Amino acid sequence: MKAARGQGKTIGVVPTMGALHEGHAELIRRARAGTDYVVVTVFVNPIQFDRKEDLDKYPRDLATDVALSESLGTDAVFAPPVEEMYPDELMTSVDVTGITTRLEGEYRPGHFKGVATVVAKLLNIVQADRAYFGEKDAQQLAVIQKMVTDLNLPSEIVPVETVRESDGLALSSRNRLLTPDQRSVAPLVYKALSAARDALRSGKTPVEARTEALKVLAGTQDMTVQYLEIADAANMMPVDRMTGPVRVAAAVWLGKVRLIDNVLVS
Repeated sequence: MKAARGQGKTIGVVPTMGALHEGHAELIRRARAGTDYVVVTVFVNPIQFDRKEDLDKYPRDLATDVALSESLGTDAVFAPPVEEMYPDELMTSVDVTGITTRLEGEYRPGHFKGVATVVAKLLNIVQADRAYFGEKDAQQLAVIQKMVTDLNLPSEIVPVETVRESDGLALSSRNRLLTPDQRSVAPLVYKALSAARDALRSGKTPVEARTEALKVLAGTQDMTVQYLEIADAANMMPVDRMTGPVRVAAAVWLGKVRLIDNVLVS
C-alpha cells in the first residue's frame, strides 16, 4: 500500500467480515473500477457483536475469500488476527449518536460503536481514498458517513446498491445458515418492503404503508418480525409522514437466523 501511495495511485478499500458472496464481489468490482489499488479487509470484529453466540457461529472461510478477491483483481487482502487489531485493552472508541438510537441500535446495544471503531481503524490503516459499503446495511452506512464527516476523515464513502437473488432476497453471509424451508419464505421480507414502498408511492402515509408490509409477513411460520419501520434516510429515525427520502427497513428472525433488509423510497 505504501508503494501504491508513493506512485500516486488512488486506494480503494472494501471492509468485510469475510464469508464473501456476490454482494461483496460487486463492492470489489466498484472499487476496481473506481480506484487504482484495491484492498479487501477480512476481519470478524468481536466488539460489534452483542451476542457471543453470533460471533462464534459467524461463517469463516479465509482461503475462499482470498481466492474470490484475487479473481476480481484485488491487489491486497488484509486479514489481521484479533490480537493485531486490538493488541491491548481498548480504551478508545468511536460512538456516533442519534443515528444509532433506533432500529439496529435499539436491539443491538454497542453494535454501532464497535462498527464505527473498527472502520475508523481500518480506514486509518489502509489510508483509503474511497471505501465501499453496501446499502443493505443502510443504518451502518449512515453511521459511517456521519463519522467520516464529523471527524474529517479523508476517505470518501461510496454506497453500492443491494445485490439480490432472483427472488428478491438480499445477499448476506447469514443466508447460508437458513434451512431449505426457511430459505423458501425468506424472500417475503423483500416482498413486504416492496409493498410498503409501493404504498408510499401511491400516496399512503408511513403508518398505512407499514401496515401493508406487515400484512405480507403475518402468519408466516418460523418468522418473527423484530422491527419494520419507515425511517428518514439520513438520520434513520422513524417518521409518520414523508418530507424527504425514507428507507423501509426491517429485521426478522427466521428460526435462529436474523435477516435485515431495506429499500429506499424517494
